[in-house]
Amino acid sequence: MLNSLRSIVQEVNAAADLNAVLEIIVSRVRQAMSTEVCSVYLRSANDNFMLMATEGLNQQAVGEVKLSLNEGLVGYVAFREEPLNLDDAESHPKYQYFAATGEERFRSFLGVPIIHHRQILGVLVVQQREKRRFDEGEEAFLVTMSAQLAAVIAHAEATGALRTIGPKTEVRFMGVPGASGVAIGEAVVVAPLADLKSVPYQTCDNVEEELAFFQEGLAAVREDIKKLASQLESRLNREERILFDAYIGMLDDTALGGEVTEKIRGGLAAPSAWSEVILEHVKIFSSMHDPYLQERASDVRDLGSRVLAYLQESAKREQQPAYPENTILVGEDLTASVLAEVPEGRLVGIVSTRGSSNSHIAILARSIGIPTVMGAVDLPFTRMEGRELIVDGYRGSVYSDPSESLRVQYQAIVEEDVQLVAGLEALKDLPCETLDHHRVALWVNTGLMADAMISLERGAEGVGLYRTEIPFMLRDRFPSEEEQRQTYRDQLAAFAPHTVTMRTLDVGGDKSLPYFPIEEENPFLGWRGIRVTLDHPEIFLVQIRAMLKASEGLDNLRIMLPMVSNISELEIAQMLLYRAYDELLEEGHKVKMPPLGVMIEVPGAVYQTKDFAARVDFLSVGSNDLTQYLLAVDRNNPRVADLYHSMHPAVLRALYHVVKDSHSQGVPVSICGEVAGDPAAALLLMAMGYDVLSMSATHLLKVKSVVRSISLQQAEELLAEVMVLPDTESIHRCIDATFRQFGLTRIVRPMREE
Repeated sequence: MLNSLRSIVQEVNAAADLNAVLEIIVSRVRQAMSTEVCSVYLRSANDNFMLMATEGLNQQAVGEVKLSLNEGLVGYVAFREEPLNLDDAESHPKYQYFAATGEERFRSFLGVPIIHHRQILGVLVVQQREKRRFDEGEEAFLVTMSAQLAAVIAHAEATGALRTIGPKTEVRFMGVPGASGVAIGEAVVVAPLADLKSVPYQTCDNVEEELAFFQEGLAAVREDIKKLASQLESRLNREERILFDAYIGMLDDTALGGEVTEKIRGGLAAPSAWSEVILEHVKIFSSMHDPYLQERASDVRDLGSRVLAYLQESAKREQQPAYPENTILVGEDLTASVLAEVPEGRLVGIVSTRGSSNSHIAILARSIGIPTVMGAVDLPFTRMEGRELIVDGYRGSVYSDPSESLRVQYQAIVEEDVQLVAGLEALKDLPCETLDHHRVALWVNTGLMADAMISLERGAEGVGLYRTEIPFMLRDRFPSEEEQRQTYRDQLAAFAPHTVTMRTLDVGGDKSLPYFPIEEENPFLGWRGIRVTLDHPEIFLVQIRAMLKASEGLDNLRIMLPMVSNISELEIAQMLLYRAYDELLEEGHKVKMPPLGVMIEVPGAVYQTKDFAARVDFLSVGSNDLTQYLLAVDRNNPRVADLYHSMHPAVLRALYHVVKDSHSQGVPVSICGEVAGDPAAALLLMAMGYDVLSMSATHLLKVKSVVRSISLQQAEELLAEVMVLPDTESIHRCIDATFRQFGLTRIVRPMREE
């Protein structure tokens, strides 16, 4: 059955659309399991389950028979969300007869749910006349097929292929938050040129003009190929010259060109039609068993890219891309230059199917205040052109074709955010202190000069985390000592006399340098942070020297070491710091030894807080990494991102432990993860005793507003309640009740329950 599974998966991957997938599944599964019936029921917009494909039941029942949740055996499988294996279906209490299907002849029944991201999408069923209990291997086979089908159906929901089942409905895609905020607008798809798999799905208004445009493209490519063949004629043998003739032949109306023409006549734009036809042919050749024919797939792909490049370049010359008033850029790998092309004031949101919250585009989006979602891997972005989207940068959600009720809810959030920011501006010059005059310092996390400007405008009192890796990431080589010095000097001078905490180079994990690749099977548990720089002291020393030289005359520098997991790493780093300091003094620089701190990011370091505190000037908790290590959840992986909870009981207890142990040694402690910028969490952190909360500049005023609305005693009472609760949900309910009591709900932004 393993060979059958592989074969079916290959056919499904090569199928042109959902209907073709369903036909392949019911036909091939029926054959592989030697049974008489295989059927697929899909969930419709009103949560009924409709028969969408079958081999063995009456074909007239397709699209007609539907069951509600928990109705009949199919509805029962959907309700339980687990397989149901019966050798006598009629004897089951949930059995229900549907005359239209003709299923009264079949006694045996095996149904498995089709589930994607915990959402039930449908049911896959096999049946047989004779009494038969399907064995474990057959049940496992059908479960595997349902998993394959789930991803295809989810894609079809997004692209509209399922809309014939019911009225137009919204679809949600999960990613990870890149930049906070909410955007409602129209998708503009950004795809690389000549990438056959990334061509936006577009239609044409004038079929005849589009056909003429396509023929011009074919003619131009024919000429290019002829010229290339002519130039290489003396260096090619007869067989190789025939290949160029074959290329030209494929462009003739009787071959690829003819198929594309038919699609254009059906209303598709030339680039979309061309890419669809080419990809279909590539799949056909790739699936052939003959090695020679398999190799022809690369020829077709090459020819397809040549024509596509011409069509896209020509279209680009003829018309500039249209950017609507509320543009939401959607793509795989968006760049700063793409953002710059959007007219000022029109860009409201960004969605990337790749990347994480640490990607360049996410960092830039945060600095300019554009709501962003990263890593929306299931979003079929090429089909999003011109469609209405909602981007929830708070939770990392993207909604396509939202319902009116959802649009109204999110529009209220957008408007409230605007009013809230305008109202909070008055707080920027006021101290961050509670009603009973307890002060807590609000600092910012930065990496670009743009961050610095926004931070200062919003009343930041210092920098709790300056990400020195960002200047490294923006170059094609390691920056020199002088280049680093100038960059660091700009930051230090911008915030002087306020303190700037510079983290030494932190690469590895999800942060890589193109000129210093680190490839590991498990990068988050591998060579990253201080481990890299201590293994390369030449990199570490140059950076430390640049920092010290940059601070000369300003004396507002603090240095922080990332991902420290044992005392020996700290001691080696301290030795190198003193070496660089002594060298600079000998060279005549009037530098001062800056305070040195360690980041508490590794769970093991939590339990050595006292040991670290006894050897450094300050501690800073990197809550993002600490949370993902404690909970075994990669926060940048959208498939498990919903398990990442900054206010998980284990995380809160670890954070409290660090504060108590650090203060027992008389050492101040700050926190510079995303949790510090959450107004609700900020109250808990203040009550725990954190001396500094460092966050993105966009959160400064919200946190200050909450702190100024409550007393330290009230925050401590809330903390005492929270610390005995067993789960994240209970903690959120407790905090929500407190915020309602003090009239602070508006600050933390109303969100619908999902």
